[in-house]
Amino acid sequence: MLTQETKLLLIGQVRDISKIPIRTIRYYESLGLIKSSKRTEGGFRQFSLDVLTRLAFIKRAQNLGLSLEEIGNILQVYDQGQTPCGEIQEKLEEKLLQIDHQIDQLLTLRSEIKGLLSGWKNTGGQHEDTICPIIQNTSTAARN
Repeated sequence: MLTQETKLLLIGQVRDISKIPIRTIRYYESLGLIKSSKRTEGGFRQFSLDVLTRLAFIKRAQNLGLSLEEIGNILQVYDQGQTPCGEIQEKLEEKLLQIDHQIDQLLTLRSEIKGLLSGWKNTGGQHEDTICPIIQNTSTAARN
């Protein structure tokens, strides 16, 4: 009976293929996001090829705004043999609401700054206890 030995990659090979720094790979391993298969006699980590899929997933999920904790929870569902698409959809819907809220905040800030700049006047003189009267008067008015 022939046994096919699974190809294992050293951490440097994983870095070269994934373009993810070794320090980051080790960090992901410490968080339990990835696992090394075993170590060489010299103590070097060895990874199965599926680590590349996991690393690509982690980076894509991060780019979509998911935290490493959220990604870890999703990978736990996957590791239990379930498809985590429902959890991912839920998280992405939450992210979309957060983005919409941030956009609203930024538009409000933009409007406020635009108003300040459109009414900008050189006040000329230095006022005691005032760094910039336009900003300080505006912030005082906003607090009241």
